[in-house]
Amino acid sequence: MTSPRDPQAGHLLVVDDNRVNRLLLGRALEQLGHTVTFAENGREALEALRQRRVDLILLDIEMPEMDGYQVLAALASDQRLRDVPVVMMSSVEEVDSVARCIEMGAEDYLFKPVNPVLLKARIRASLEKKRLRDQQRDLFRKFATAEVAEELLTTPLALGGKYVEASVMFSDIRSFTSITEALSPADTIELLNSYYTLMFDAIGSHGGIVNQMLGDGLMAIFGAPLPHADHRDRAVRAALEMLDLVDGFNREQVLRGGTEIRIGIGIASGPVIAGFTGTRERVTYTCVGDTVNLAAHLEAHTKVLAQPILIDEHTRAELSSAVRVQDHGTVQLKTRAQPVRVYSVVPEG
Repeated sequence: MTSPRDPQAGHLLVVDDNRVNRLLLGRALEQLGHTVTFAENGREALEALRQRRVDLILLDIEMPEMDGYQVLAALASDQRLRDVPVVMMSSVEEVDSVARCIEMGAEDYLFKPVNPVLLKARIRASLEKKRLRDQQRDLFRKFATAEVAEELLTTPLALGGKYVEASVMFSDIRSFTSITEALSPADTIELLNSYYTLMFDAIGSHGGIVNQMLGDGLMAIFGAPLPHADHRDRAVRAALEMLDLVDGFNREQVLRGGTEIRIGIGIASGPVIAGFTGTRERVTYTCVGDTVNLAAHLEAHTKVLAQPILIDEHTRAELSSAVRVQDHGTVQLKTRAQPVRVYSVVPEG
């Protein structure tokens, strides 16, 4: 008779080349309320994991084709799979074998024949640890982008930065103060939430991250923390998509009698110092440097040139030939000692 389903039950993958062991272990796990799938060897297990995620893997060490150690190494090298907890199984009671598995990332270890009491306890503990890690990841992603959250979860937190090549974008809503004077507080927040929903989608779809929201404006980075050789093209493509989404938003606003908006975007490319800044109690991922300052100045200068997107010459130099630009020559931006060559990006269509 099957016991009532445990609310903490999960989807488990049993990997063992011995058919009798697989079936008996699977039966014991199903009696505990878990859903079980099987693999005969390590290679088959990895193929199954790429098709469907599981909550826990019970992995035999001694198998043909691909043993348990090789599977552990493959899991550790795969960003999508490295957080899946693994409980090793072996009939060899050797401390060195246990230590090696734990060092390679295994969550726990069981000796065959598997003791049913230990099996239940260790699976429950492993699933609870996974549940807590998943909650932590979800919480991080409420306050940081997915890329920054993964970096926090996979590397020790260290304040400080490093030089990287990236493109920095600043964008804000034109005449936002005047707009807010005509709206209620609730309508103002609703407008901002709609604006950010559209902008985040455009930026994220091109591999950028929004690391600051400044009232009606935002700062985004392309090329950090995940490097992208084509970060300039990604930033400009995102900017064009942002304009397109704002146009669509305005059409909807007209139909409902709402407020239309216009945005300005500045993009600069070059070396930035990227990393975590703050204190041990509160940190944020950001970029600083002259490239960041230039992007902010370019965004402000969109009002002067009456152009929605302005970029610097370093961004222009690496753009796809399909992107049309207009050369505005060298201009003197506020607070900058040297003039800067500026280009506007011509919207598509």
